[in-house]
Amino acid sequence: MFETLKKYISNNTGILIRLDDIAENMNWELMEKSEAIFDKFEIKPVLGVIPNNKDAHLLSYPKKKESFWNQIRLWKDKGWEIVMHGDTHVYDKFCKKNDYFGHGGGSEFYGHPYETQISRIKNGLNKFKSERIFIRAFFAPNHTYDENTFLALKKCGINQIIDGYGLMPYEENEIKFIPQLFHKIFALPFGIQTTQIHLNYFSKKDFENFEMFIKQYAKKIITYDQALKKLNNKFIYKTLRISLKKILQIKRIIKN
Repeated sequence: MFETLKKYISNNTGILIRLDDIAENMNWELMEKSEAIFDKFEIKPVLGVIPNNKDAHLLSYPKKKESFWNQIRLWKDKGWEIVMHGDTHVYDKFCKKNDYFGHGGGSEFYGHPYETQISRIKNGLNKFKSERIFIRAFFAPNHTYDENTFLALKKCGINQIIDGYGLMPYEENEIKFIPQLFHKIFALPFGIQTTQIHLNYFSKKDFENFEMFIKQYAKKIITYDQALKKLNNKFIYKTLRISLKKILQIKRIIKN
């Protein structure tokens, strides 16, 4: 019995490395160091690429000297998952935690009409298409979505999102979600989790901690496809998902 439980936990515990805000302008020094670590430990991360970056803050970072999109294709050839992270990454709406996941704050999508959202998603996808890069998944800047966001994504052929609550990937409203729970690097003893790495904001110490994390948990780090295969809509996981959502939302309220 104990060995069966131990095996179940082991088979259903994994970390998906997700890097946010991948764009032509970013901290390329840390990105190159990250790539070396990923190659060393044979890690295939998820890269949240901003197709048409117009975020003034992100544009203040160094611009890649070589072709940015050629670099994206090279990473994709390595088996890294390229995911659409918004369109321009410009927030022009604000939500008071009444977005789909209750995060609140600025948004590129929440609150806009369906037509506007579908136009932005198509604009981003067209950029990837022009660069010969196939996209099957999405996550919105600042985690903010509404029902129109999901309708627009499905209309554009995307039904996979790296966001949400829970200990396992799940399906809801014909969309597959891979939960992203924490803003800090943290390893759960059970479940499939996704990191949220912003290299642009990393200090030297932050990066050292990230490197140590990779070394310590390398054997638990999984690929995007491996995460998708763990989709589980059983009642117990639905219950845990609801509980986790309430706990994390309360924690955010207290923190703020």
